[in-house]
Amino acid sequence: MTLIGTSIARTDAVEKVRGQSIYGVDVGMLGMLHGCLLRSPVPSGTITRLDTTAAIAMPGVHAVCTSADQPNTRAGWVLCEQRLFATQRVRYEGEPIAVVVADSREEARAAVDAISLEIEEVPGVDLATAMVDNPSSSLVHPEWETYQPLAGPETDHPRYRNVAAQMSSEPDDVDAIFEEADLVVEDELVSNRQYQAYIEPKSAVAVFAEGRYTIHTASQYPFNVRDRVAQFLGIRPSSVRVIGHTIGGGFGGKLDAALEPITAFMAEKTGRPVRIANDRTEDLLTCPSRENAVVKIRTALDKDGTMVARELLCDMDNGAYSAESIWLASLPLHIAKGVYEVGPTRVISRLHYTNTAPTGAFRGVGGTYLYAAIERHMDSIANTLGIDRRQYRLDNLLSDGDTLLNGQVLDNASTLGKAFERLEEILPWDETNGSKGPYQGLGLGGCVWLTNPMPGQATVKVNEDGAITVITSANDNGSGAVTMGITQIVAEEFSVNPEDVHVTSPDTDVTGYDAGSQGSRTTHIVGRAALDASLKVKEQLFEVAAGMLEASPADMDLVNGEIGVVGAPQSRISLSEVAAAATWTTGPIVAAASYTTPPVDFNPACASGLLFPTMPTPSYHAHMAAVEVDPITGQIEVQRYVVVQDVGRAINPTGIRGQIQGAVAQGIGHTLYESLQIENCRYLERTLENYRLPLAVDIPTVEFILLEEADPEGPYGAKGVAEPPIALVSAVIANAVSDAIGAPVTRIPITPEDVLEALSN
Repeated sequence: MTLIGTSIARTDAVEKVRGQSIYGVDVGMLGMLHGCLLRSPVPSGTITRLDTTAAIAMPGVHAVCTSADQPNTRAGWVLCEQRLFATQRVRYEGEPIAVVVADSREEARAAVDAISLEIEEVPGVDLATAMVDNPSSSLVHPEWETYQPLAGPETDHPRYRNVAAQMSSEPDDVDAIFEEADLVVEDELVSNRQYQAYIEPKSAVAVFAEGRYTIHTASQYPFNVRDRVAQFLGIRPSSVRVIGHTIGGGFGGKLDAALEPITAFMAEKTGRPVRIANDRTEDLLTCPSRENAVVKIRTALDKDGTMVARELLCDMDNGAYSAESIWLASLPLHIAKGVYEVGPTRVISRLHYTNTAPTGAFRGVGGTYLYAAIERHMDSIANTLGIDRRQYRLDNLLSDGDTLLNGQVLDNASTLGKAFERLEEILPWDETNGSKGPYQGLGLGGCVWLTNPMPGQATVKVNEDGAITVITSANDNGSGAVTMGITQIVAEEFSVNPEDVHVTSPDTDVTGYDAGSQGSRTTHIVGRAALDASLKVKEQLFEVAAGMLEASPADMDLVNGEIGVVGAPQSRISLSEVAAAATWTTGPIVAAASYTTPPVDFNPACASGLLFPTMPTPSYHAHMAAVEVDPITGQIEVQRYVVVQDVGRAINPTGIRGQIQGAVAQGIGHTLYESLQIENCRYLERTLENYRLPLAVDIPTVEFILLEEADPEGPYGAKGVAEPPIALVSAVIANAVSDAIGAPVTRIPITPEDVLEALSN
């Protein structure tokens, strides 16, 4: 019986349920000191006084550091902008200004409160201000021209004033087509920020010894933390060791370094282990949340309703500093067509500096609001033309051989048609539309999504007792990609129980490079590396076993954890016997492999500033939602939610179900409940109590169908599965709400006040 496609339990399930897992925030050390940060109380201004004299004299205090003590370095994932501490200027509320390290967290906090800080506050720049390209407007970074790309000046991208990155694709004939169009339909969507709201706030423990830094943290991307610490401290990356621990949720918010650089800096200053941990308000105020954005879209149509040209303008809020958002400014080009045939398309996306906390990755990144804008627009066009919304989509759906705007060919786009047809099995469109009651609505949409590339590595070792160890820095931020996906792949190859496969925790000193738990890449990338390493190990096993059985390696097979000659059941020896024999003869049975997605062909001349140029390992999806609106309260109930998802090959169906259910829950939160509202460059929501997360009663049981359109490069055909289910949630719910109230949805989240205002109009 194969383990692939079997719903086995996670190998970490028992420890997590019993509360025995050691999370990053649980790590402690003998002699450890505790740090607390003095953070800017204002979003924009100049530091006029910073006196730490009283703080250093406080009980239990070992050290106080400010910008005067920091290395003369700048750091950044793409563009080097950041210092350890605010230097003269503060650029967002919560920016670190000083750190105190003391015997206890309470003593450190008391000393922080004793620091004398004066800031001459000036009005901050928000997204609305930044979007107005006024030469006389305030600059978040007056020295922006001095910032250098991490990869060198030759890799610089279009940027200017308050624009941290700009991506532009402008075909010559778009304006002429719009002028001659029979009809032009225009829409706008405004989307607010969303906090990842993981259960474990960020923390780090650092030790400095023998010239090297060892950092314990719960990070989705340990090698990224290593590199960022090295940048901030002005040292080489091999001087930093990052050890990963169980992650209490990440969803993209723990991809970049946060507290680790300052913690490492203070460990060196004090000569003692140092721990710094955010409280919830600190975490919420400074977490790289999903960015707020404004998307404007218009489409030119001919007399037959054919989409002959389009323009999409996307303005995204970068916050005060950049991380991976510079790459994400390329995403609008890939999504501007949605999954439909559209004529020449102009796409301009701008990532703006503002005096707010830096934004960053959140599951589905900008795809959530971009697909919402596209699919809302498709409904708007169909309604304007008086055409059935589903049929208009089917009439314009991409098919095999069609291309994205970057010129990338989609070989399997016909999967989209299959996905829309499979929706009918659960929630038939015509029947459901025909039976709707008052204030009930139906929405649907489709998307194409990528599986994040970048390198991954795994080393597979057969122990002397026959158990298998997988050594990798791939980690599992809750998805089960390691504890189910990689585990099942390796167990399948060696014909052992999943309980006999142990995957190590990340350690940048021990493992090869891994690009982190992001973009649904772990099972696809590291699973493939683990599979390739397993095949190499099996070759070694067969060589040793052949000598023991006096047979040819070509005649060996591995069944039920035993190796023997094909067709000779009496000549079987266990994995443990072979591994033990190898230890005393040829050496340990171990092999390593790495994998990264092959480059995807595209047209490099399609755009300027296209830093994320393709959609590798695409998968195809269709969603549908049924909602009911209460006309008295404006509350929206999601009655049914249906997903048809292309997974390549389902390694663990129960694991995939969990990812789909969780992604839809987060998407419903984004669409109906959650929002970091900004007023005068400050968040109005400052605790989880007033940050409105959806409750269990707000989330329906998601109905789903898995499409298994195998990817030839993936392990057993698997593609990424964890991220795509969130990409369409805002789109289909917004369409369903608009259908229910008979008015367009123009903002996300959709609040009861928005609904009541639409109904009153």
